[in-house]
Amino acid sequence: MGSSKKDLKEFPKPVQQIVGGHLWIAQQGRKPIAAKVLRGFGGASVLEVVEDFDGNTYRAVYTVRFRDVVYVLHCFQKKSLHGIATPHHEIEMIHRRMKLAEEHHRNLKEES
Repeated sequence: MGSSKKDLKEFPKPVQQIVGGHLWIAQQGRKPIAAKVLRGFGGASVLEVVEDFDGNTYRAVYTVRFRDVVYVLHCFQKKSLHGIATPHHEIEMIHRRMKLAEEHHRNLKEES
C-alpha cells in the first residue's frame, strides 16, 4: 500500500532480502518466525518484521487479515530514540493504509 514497495527498495540490500523472504513466507500462508503481532490493531492480523543492520533498525508492517492476499502496509527505518515503541506518526500511517487495504480488498471482491 502507498509507498511501501518504494520504501522497502530503499533499505540496504541485505535487509531487503531478509524482509522480502519473510514477506514471501507470509504470502505462502505461514507466519515467519521473525514476525510479531503489532498491538493496537484488534488481534493478530497486523504483523511486523524488525531487522537490525549496521546500527539501524528497519521495520515492515503487513496484514494477513484477508484470506487471499497479503498487504504490506508500511516499511520504514525506525529513527525514534524513545525505546522500541513504534512512533505515533508511523502507527497513524499504518492505520490509514489499513483502511485503504480494506477498501481495496472490498473492491476486488465486488469485481469478482
